Amino acid sequence: MKKGNPYGTHRVISPKGVLPQPADVIDNTMEIYDNEILIDVKTLNIDSASFTEICRQVLGKKPAEIETQEEKDKIAECMKGIVAKAGKHKNPWTGSGGMLIGTVKEIGPEWKGDLKVGDKIATLVSLSLTPLTIEEIHEMRPAIDQVDITGQAILFQSGIYAKLPEDMPEGLALSALDVAGAPAQTGKLVQQGQKVLVIGGGGKSGLMCLYEAKKRAGVTGLVVCAAGSQKSEDRARSLDLADEYFHMDAADAVGMYEKAMELTNGELYDVVINCVSIENTEMGSILSCKDDGTVYFFSMATSFTKAALGAEGVGKDVNMIVGNGYTKGHAAVTLQELREHEGLRKLFEEMYA
Repeated sequence: MKKGNPYGTHRVISPKGVLPQPADVIDNTMEIYDNEILIDVKTLNIDSASFTEICRQVLGKKPAEIETQEEKDKIAECMKGIVAKAGKHKNPWTGSGGMLIGTVKEIGPEWKGDLKVGDKIATLVSLSLTPLTIEEIHEMRPAIDQVDITGQAILFQSGIYAKLPEDMPEGLALSALDVAGAPAQTGKLVQQGQKVLVIGGGGKSGLMCLYEAKKRAGVTGLVVCAAGSQKSEDRARSLDLADEYFHMDAADAVGMYEKAMELTNGELYDVVINCVSIENTEMGSILSCKDDGTVYFFSMATSFTKAALGAEGVGKDVNMIVGNGYTKGHAAVTLQELREHEGLRKLFEEMYA
């Protein structure tokens, strides 16, 4: 059996010398190296920015607008094409991927960990670096970015994962674990008494961030939900996850700033968390944040060039954090939120399970 590098560099075809995520093409041969895991894949959860852009490129529609089987077949054809070309599901427009759930089929003799053959797991590393094959796409749920397939994937030694919990449906766990980095990072960033804005607060990651922010900011803090529509605002409001709610186009930077000034009595926010899956929301986030505050860009639709140069252009001295989807204990934090908040769990079961 061939020896593998823990970071998967042995799978890189081009360009040589890079890691699997930035690579253009990787080897998706499903014969494992000595430190790899082979997974029979059940469901792909494409990240929101990626699926939104695929639908826009292929059909000129938003995911929630896709209804016919013909439309789903066109999206499926695009997804298969991405994997056939790159050996992984790395969106050519956004560069992002998603994650998967499946069953461990084979474990290399040198792999170190607590898994055994037959375990059901969710991979917590991006599909944009995961060797993947798609034999058949069975069902697509565009509104929640999930695709059921027959296929296989490889997890490297460095790849993080979570065993699927026994106290909740697989679809529910998958939908939550897909965004696990966001609420866990929120828990690290938000302190008692702070003013916090969650942009995209009515979406999947946004709802979980609101809950975590409210828990951390406490009764002396202020947590504000900025939703993209009345429907999203109502969804968050029904769960009582924030202190204030409004909906607005997050790309309207001036409008976002004026609303921030209104709701904070001119003080602006200590922490701004951006969870939206559309472009050009960087400046609305930055302008809403006070000097020396923190903006956490969880969205993969973020242009970090626009964020950096935009902040410079308006003289904003804010700390900007890249949306790292991993922080220690993020899977446990996220699943615990669903156990703690009955309304949040019920909503996720209705929407995603």
